[in-house]
Amino acid sequence: MEITGKIKLIRDTQEVSSNFSKREFVVESSDQYPQLIQLELHQDKCDIIDAYHVGQEVVCSINLRGREWQSPLGETKYFNTIVCWKIQPVNG
Repeated sequence: MEITGKIKLIRDTQEVSSNFSKREFVVESSDQYPQLIQLELHQDKCDIIDAYHVGQEVVCSINLRGREWQSPLGETKYFNTIVCWKIQPVNG
């Protein structure tokens, strides 16, 4: 899947644990009704956004990930993550 739009925000890399890091960024989609979509880069992909800047139009290749979580009270919740694995400039 792909999302096309302008980079709105780029956050710093977060060291979630000793063996997992992630970096979040936001893309404003170029749809008729633009959406602000938060994406994540994981592990060795965290630095691929360094070649881009806020305001730049990009195409992001993504995977949708979801997981189930049980609270201590026994309640089941579901979470989704949009993981980016490739970024390209729109004109490139």
